[in-house]
Amino acid sequence: MSLRDGEQVWFYELHEGDDELYSDVLLYHDTEYDEQELLELVLEARAAILDSYTEDTLGEAIANELARKHGFLVVDDTQLRVAISVSAQEGETVVANVDLGPVGRDDDDDHRSILIDIEPEERLWGTD
Repeated sequence: MSLRDGEQVWFYELHEGDDELYSDVLLYHDTEYDEQELLELVLEARAAILDSYTEDTLGEAIANELARKHGFLVVDDTQLRVAISVSAQEGETVVANVDLGPVGRDDDDDHRSILIDIEPEERLWGTD
């Protein structure tokens, strides 16, 4: 991907979990890494934090270590400025509330996001 000024940027993703529940962390960097190079960086970061991380997930801890040691940007809700809630129902696509508080974790750590895979016939769920 290229920015408006022509600078190239790349996105990388860390996956954690099993087939039922998993989490992903999206990373950004201005350097292109191939699979082996990125794997080596991830394994190095994992080894450095495995016994001492305080983040909610190993993926988040590794991402933060990559940010500290190698200049990756962790793409998470701290960069979120606008959220749009989309709907198949007319008039229900609206701007969603986004807390633009200080960068970092919200004061309300009582919730986490989760991805739900809904079957096509259930996609209008709750629209009786």
